[in-house]
Amino acid sequence: MSNDIHQRPDPVSFWEAVIYWIKLGFISFGGPAGQISMMHQELVEKRRWISEQRFLHALNYTMVLPGPEAQQLATYIGWLMHGVWGGIAAGILFVLPSLFILSGLTWIYLAYGDVSTVSGILYGIKPAVTAIVLFAAYRIGSKALPNNILRAMALLAFVAIFTLKIPFPYIVLMAGLLAYIGARFAPEQFKAGGHHGSSQQSYGIAIIDDDTPVPAHALFKWSRFIAFITLGLAIGSTVMLLLILNYGWEGTLTQMGIFFTKAALVTFGGAYAVLPYVYQGGVDQYAWLNGTQMMDGLALGETTPGPLIMVVAFVGFVGAWTKEVFGPEMLPLAGFVGASVATLFTFLPSFLFILLGGPFIEATRHDIKFTAPLTGITAAVVGVIVNLAVFFAYHVLWPKGFEAPFEWFSALLGIVAFIALVRYKIGIVTVIAACAGLGVAYTSLV
Repeated sequence: MSNDIHQRPDPVSFWEAVIYWIKLGFISFGGPAGQISMMHQELVEKRRWISEQRFLHALNYTMVLPGPEAQQLATYIGWLMHGVWGGIAAGILFVLPSLFILSGLTWIYLAYGDVSTVSGILYGIKPAVTAIVLFAAYRIGSKALPNNILRAMALLAFVAIFTLKIPFPYIVLMAGLLAYIGARFAPEQFKAGGHHGSSQQSYGIAIIDDDTPVPAHALFKWSRFIAFITLGLAIGSTVMLLLILNYGWEGTLTQMGIFFTKAALVTFGGAYAVLPYVYQGGVDQYAWLNGTQMMDGLALGETTPGPLIMVVAFVGFVGAWTKEVFGPEMLPLAGFVGASVATLFTFLPSFLFILLGGPFIEATRHDIKFTAPLTGITAAVVGVIVNLAVFFAYHVLWPKGFEAPFEWFSALLGIVAFIALVRYKIGIVTVIAACAGLGVAYTSLV
């Protein structure tokens, strides 16, 4: 790869990209905000596989979709670079390591009764995750909010979700509508990524740059559209039919397939929007697990790489284990199958959204009517990410509420982590590892 920012980097082969996506699958800590920040750092700034504007345009689209935006963004970039197989490889490899790691940890959790061995790691990682989310808001905001109008929209979104408790989908809808109307009067204020060419000035020429033509595989074709939707529905229907034939309509695994498909289609706003829905269904409706187990699952999800929405694998594992779907002698196998069913039906729609909608998004990249609402949505998302950081900070610094003691060591760890990320440009994985180590050391002393 060329180090000269004025020269286009060498083309990246499919297998080079696969190696990166595997690596990302193992190191993608920090929830969606941290993962998006990590991809931006690697793909836009260091490797220059994709320009700032193309990255933000793809991000804007995934923010509008239901489901896990970071995994959808990886799928989109993989698809744009290497076609359908590039997108499928990126999307699957983003999730697969997490499925196996989380399944292993869930088995330990259920077999041995608690996760006390990782309590120190958890204690250290939580303030680091808070710092990573704030860092993501800072990085995305510095690029996505080039003017006061977009900054005001980010602030309004923060107030709407933090103070008024307005649901995320309504915030997205209002931001898109405001930007669409605003672009009719001041189109310059709603151009993605600030002024044209800003990414080239910041990071250099990218392989897929602002002015790189849409590749042939990313052009819209009805034959492709019909083929993808047919194949996607065939995969989902075949697995569902096998579950019904083997376990009946009321079977635990069948009901998981139905429930997690609904979760994937109706929960806008990424992982943090899907969690209340999954809690309600998994705990209250189906009794696959109890409330305490759900909270433990979220804690385990935070300590493992991959999308935070992978807590669905924990729910699937515990549910299939609790209901003994293969009998009392095969609990670990039942758990892994339950986790796999939950993962498949949660993520299958995400691939379809990218392969079906991607060509349309690429075709409308220079049309202000389409780009302005997406730019407005990104501005709103920055406000939502800041809200998420505040939410995390509260639970990390006052885990038992304001009346309980302030966690001064967590605060110190979070501040140091944030400074390490912003000032010293230390990698996210290094920061997480260091904080985990410090957390173990501190909890063993107190």
